[in-house]
Amino acid sequence: ETLQRIVSTLVNKNDEIHNFIDVLNHKITNVQVNSSNAISELDEEFDGLYAVLHEMKGSMANTIQQEEARKIQALQDQLSQCSRALESSEELLELAVQSLDIKNPVELLEASRQIKDSVTVASAFRLSLKPKVSDSMIHMMVDFALEKRMLQAVKFLPVPKAPEIDVAACLVADNCITISWRMPEEDSRIDHFVLEYRKTNFDELPRLKGEQRWELVDYIKATQYTLSGLRFDTKYMNLRVQACNKAGAGEYSDPVTLETKAFVFSLDSTSSHLNLKVEDTYVEWDPTGGKGQEKIKGKENKNRSNTASPERTTNSPRASARGSRDRFAGESYTVLGDTAVESGQHYWEVRAQKDCKSYSVGVMYRNPGKFDQLGKTNSSWCIHINNWLQTTFSAKHNNKAKTLDIPVPDRIGVYCDFDGGQLSFYNASSKALLHTFRTKFTQPLLPGFMIWCGGLTVTTGLQVPSAVKTLQNSENGLGGTTSSLNNVA
Repeated sequence: ETLQRIVSTLVNKNDEIHNFIDVLNHKITNVQVNSSNAISELDEEFDGLYAVLHEMKGSMANTIQQEEARKIQALQDQLSQCSRALESSEELLELAVQSLDIKNPVELLEASRQIKDSVTVASAFRLSLKPKVSDSMIHMMVDFALEKRMLQAVKFLPVPKAPEIDVAACLVADNCITISWRMPEEDSRIDHFVLEYRKTNFDELPRLKGEQRWELVDYIKATQYTLSGLRFDTKYMNLRVQACNKAGAGEYSDPVTLETKAFVFSLDSTSSHLNLKVEDTYVEWDPTGGKGQEKIKGKENKNRSNTASPERTTNSPRASARGSRDRFAGESYTVLGDTAVESGQHYWEVRAQKDCKSYSVGVMYRNPGKFDQLGKTNSSWCIHINNWLQTTFSAKHNNKAKTLDIPVPDRIGVYCDFDGGQLSFYNASSKALLHTFRTKFTQPLLPGFMIWCGGLTVTTGLQVPSAVKTLQNSENGLGGTTSSLNNVA
């Protein structure tokens, strides 16, 4: 047995060495290929530099030639003027010399007068005897001493260092994450940044390999980025950043973990009314009364129970929320959430289909009667929309109702402050307050939805919006309360 274990150990070690040899051979091949690529890129860079220098040389030589032509033209023009003036002056000189031989005083006087007048207007006496341009070309000289030193200092482009995430400047709000970072030292050759993020339920790096894959945002030019429209169905988010230049990508920054937890729940199909077809976050009226759906639902529930979900933890109140309730029956076309609100502030949203005839959105205590309807018991609160014949919009509790004389929004936001004893409904788009219930909650609450003819989509994993927080801080006695509701017929 000992020998067999030794043999088994040797076989495993031999396999490891064989695999390692394959890895080394593969790396040798990669080094050769990558070196060849690097030399090719080096040739391209130098060829590009030669092309730039050649183009600069041609341009500067052309400028010198243009300056040469300009100066020669100016000097030739001046030379032509001097030649013409000299010819005229020589003729006048010859005439003056000949006049000296005239013996007749009268003729001599007349000739002298003519010569004097000719000298006065002669071009030779108006001619500048200074060259118009210099023959120097020193202003066309170049000095590449600095450039030579720069070229001699050219080295291989270093890979960027890892950025540093500024945790104090990071912000998590309204299902958005704004992350800021900086470089440990200034680097003007950085082309862009890459941001990666992944969801997790751990306050450190995920413990299970491959638990969540990294999502990538590429080509970020600034040192700040906002991830928007996120669904916070886990408690935390890991984020890391890397800088990239032409050489490639540098090391990732140390990952940071930001808390992003929000209220997450699914619809509990196990106790919903048989006239409701329930999926994870969608419920639809089913006029067939659930016939043919039981087998499908059972299969879906079985599959869902065998599949790990990152937001489902052992200490979640879902298990106690489900319990062993009977299905809702009669005219209580109701489905509840599978997670109870036991403390804190929470928010979720609901969107109804346009053809939905009647629906209610609210909360109720756990373990209701199977015939209980939202808003018609002292343990449930809701707003109700009825689009049958004419549209009515009301708030309901304990079989009392208050008409809401406001338009029905496309999406309804539900804000529950369990500890503060407040349940508010909002226009999810504008965050305008629709109605507020104030009471003292004495038991855990379950999100509740009642629907007839149509469908509802529930969005969870949402943080309490900043606009709602602001309204809650400033709101004082807005909306109705349980004491102001009228009896429901």
